[in-house]
Amino acid sequence: MSGNQSKDEMVQYPSDGMTMHAYVAVPQGGGRFPGVIVVQEWWGVNEHLQDVARRYAMEGYVAIAPDLYTRLGHKVTTDPNEAGQLMNSLSQEDGLKDLNATVAFLKTRNEVDANRIGVTGFCMGGGYALMLPCVNSDIKAAVSYYGPVPNPDTPLQNLASPVLYIFGEDDGWITKSDVERLRTALQKYNKSGEIKTYPGCPHAFFNDTRPDVYKAEEAGDAWTRTLAFFSQHLKS
Repeated sequence: MSGNQSKDEMVQYPSDGMTMHAYVAVPQGGGRFPGVIVVQEWWGVNEHLQDVARRYAMEGYVAIAPDLYTRLGHKVTTDPNEAGQLMNSLSQEDGLKDLNATVAFLKTRNEVDANRIGVTGFCMGGGYALMLPCVNSDIKAAVSYYGPVPNPDTPLQNLASPVLYIFGEDDGWITKSDVERLRTALQKYNKSGEIKTYPGCPHAFFNDTRPDVYKAEEAGDAWTRTLAFFSQHLKS
């Protein structure tokens, strides 16, 4: 999908005494663009995630997909057991350090408007998409796809950006009570948030490389909503 509509590259930048690796997709043409951090599922920064980053570039965003498994040897896997081990080996504290370093790197890029940075993520990455704006006020919009909700919900009192949370009603990992906890916390802390639930959709229904879970119509609707949300908060 990259073709001549976006240009992509692998980049490196410092984080907490090590060198982070990331995939970046940049829109064609000059000017400064909003930035979007695209946070991986537990599989790693695989071809699907890179494709999502390119889709954002085609919509006028500089998209960066940081390899949160840099500390673990740049792993990418298709084995759910290995994926689970990798995800559980990464402490949230380290993941957030590396995402903060990613924000700092993005702000140094000439093509990026440093005042217009958002974050999105899927599954494990959806959890980080909820947590990053709680620790970094440079994030102006966050879209979490079926990410773990902080429990207890205290980090959400520091949420610095509006949130769009996307959830499949038949998710086997994230429960309806998790989503209700998020809804309650947003109200309790007076935070701007929207939750969109898709009936009949399992976990990871956005991933079009997985025919066992992909739901084309709902994924298309979620993408349209995500673009409208980012356009409202990062482009207007």
